[in-house]
Amino acid sequence: MEQTSIWQREGALPRFPSLEGDTAAEAVIVGGGITGILCAWYLKQAGVDTVLLEAASLCGGTTGNTTAKLTAQHGLLYDRLIRTRGPDAARLYLEAQQGALEEYRRLCRDIDCGFQERDACVYSMDRRDLLEREAAALNQLGVPAEVTETPELPVPTAGAVRFPRQAQFHPLKFLAAMARDLRIYEQTRVLELVPGSVRTRRGTVRGENIIIATHFPVLNKHGGYFLKLYQQRSYVLALKGAPLPGGMYVDAAEGGLSLRSRGDLLLLGGGGGRPGKTEGWDVLEDFARTHYPGAREVCRWAAQDCMTLDGMPYIGPYSKRTRGLFVATGFNKWGMTSAMTAARLLADLVQGRENPCAALFSPSRRMPGLPLASNLLEAGSSLLTPTVPRCPHMGCALKYNAREHSWDCPCHGSRFETDGRLIEGPAAGGLKRH
Repeated sequence: MEQTSIWQREGALPRFPSLEGDTAAEAVIVGGGITGILCAWYLKQAGVDTVLLEAASLCGGTTGNTTAKLTAQHGLLYDRLIRTRGPDAARLYLEAQQGALEEYRRLCRDIDCGFQERDACVYSMDRRDLLEREAAALNQLGVPAEVTETPELPVPTAGAVRFPRQAQFHPLKFLAAMARDLRIYEQTRVLELVPGSVRTRRGTVRGENIIIATHFPVLNKHGGYFLKLYQQRSYVLALKGAPLPGGMYVDAAEGGLSLRSRGDLLLLGGGGGRPGKTEGWDVLEDFARTHYPGAREVCRWAAQDCMTLDGMPYIGPYSKRTRGLFVATGFNKWGMTSAMTAARLLADLVQGRENPCAALFSPSRRMPGLPLASNLLEAGSSLLTPTVPRCPHMGCALKYNAREHSWDCPCHGSRFETDGRLIEGPAAGGLKRH
């Protein structure tokens, strides 16, 4: 079955021309997903002349293949944040994500995008103690979370932490309205970034401020993102005829399943892991066959998410040595509220305004040693694997994904067609000799 998300089937985004010739703006945004579009929209509202450049078509990557949950509940995060960063940092993170949700609630009043309030639930198959600790952490931060049972799920669990009054929506219908009056150039791949300008194949855009919103940052020689980021791929089946949950559910375990409704469809997601892993579809198909035998698959899709080493996004100056260059990445599978948080923070930074979240999300913050070593070990093992083809991004050995007919990079997530054409980066181009 063709891999096309339900959002791409139902939502039509406006189309924009390619860049032809040189131009200038106060701010240049590279990347036309939800983060780039929201950044451009907020800067336009502030009167900042802004250009957005997209290499292909708007929202053709992770944004178009999301599960579209709007929630400040990001797995079992808050107990860990309190223990590792302290209650003040955890509270600031929570306030930023709740503020993002409230901003969506405000904007969606005037946009027909299927905004629906739902409780968010993170469940565990066997660790009720983890759920109770998370609920206690949320209560400490002022959220009326509780551990509940999960009668809506078709499998027994140890319970779930219920986070009230979160939401779900249709992301492409929302973004179609947000993008309509912006200055956007599609089919405009960036070839080179230098201070104060962005060079494309058919023109250069000059701008004092440049925002990299390309999912995985495209500039390797600053910031060390290839060391402190990795990607995880996850999968979704849209099923018709399955029981629909009233809430939004996600497993606390890595690779576990998520469930939400969309109209009369159940969106069953999960089965994830680093690119190159091929069992994801099998996990979902087996679960659907066992627990929803009468359901019919309507469509399926997959997406990749950038993962950080401490569970929080990197939003802010690209590095300490790159003045006027900013980045937003590493949303850890919670891209909808994190993109809104990033857009509002970056709009402030471009305008020279203070934002209380700037230090919390700083890409230059210190990274935890053990996750950094683990990420280096994973990348190092792939670099030393003596096989071809190899990824042009950093030289890692590619793995063939037989289910999706692609060559995938387990180090940083680049993917290529069987003929070598680039599907998604951070690689800047396809396989030259394959």
